[in-house]
Amino acid sequence: MELGLSRSYRGAGFDQVVARVRAVLADAGFGVLTEIDVQETLREKLGESMEPYVILGACNPPLAHRALAATREIGLLLPCNVVVRQDVDDESLTVVEVINPAVMVQVVPDDGLAAVAGEATVRLESALAALDKELAG
Repeated sequence: MELGLSRSYRGAGFDQVVARVRAVLADAGFGVLTEIDVQETLREKLGESMEPYVILGACNPPLAHRALAATREIGLLLPCNVVVRQDVDDESLTVVEVINPAVMVQVVPDDGLAAVAGEATVRLESALAALDKELAG
């Protein structure tokens, strides 16, 4: 099983991809609860430099509610992380990686979670398909 669902876009600027990811997530019913600018954090805290790298914490409240109703432990795996990063070897390539919701079911096996993970997967894949339509060339 793949840890994440991944796409790469050549020639679309990093900031443009981040903005479009936010938009397609919203269209799929996900809000962004958190945003971690890893590049900035490592520069400020450690004096280290790296390529642009952002982690978005995406949440679909009805799905989160259903998952938490199935097992409170699932909160350890929420929200769904979405990474937008510049490729290390090719600055013209921006990578988008979304956690594979099926991983939740592997970590916390629960029948109630399987249905939630399935619906989350459908929604996230539709968001990625919309992103492909806009950015793939």
